Amino acid sequence: MPRLMRGVARTAVIAGTATAVSNRVSRRQGDRWNEQAEAEAYEQQQQYAQQQQYSAPPPPPVDHTDDKLAQLKELGALREAGVLTDAEFEVQKAKILAG
Repeated sequence: MPRLMRGVARTAVIAGTATAVSNRVSRRQGDRWNEQAEAEAYEQQQQYAQQQQYSAPPPPPVDHTDDKLAQLKELGALREAGVLTDAEFEVQKAKILAG
């Protein structure tokens, strides 16, 4: 019986040691993968920030002065032709200049 107990005890020690080593290896590997994933995420953030920094500036605002001037000339021509009264002309002119 003592011989059987010694064999069981030896097996338990070996199995416990193997489990401890296996857990340590798994934990180390998991830590390495986490570090690698964090490094990749950091790198992606840096690349995104650089892309945002070097993106094209927004286009300049469109100047509608020429359109307004053309509309005012057309409005003046309608008033001269008698199609619009002076009051109607002033109302339409205010709308054009406000827009």
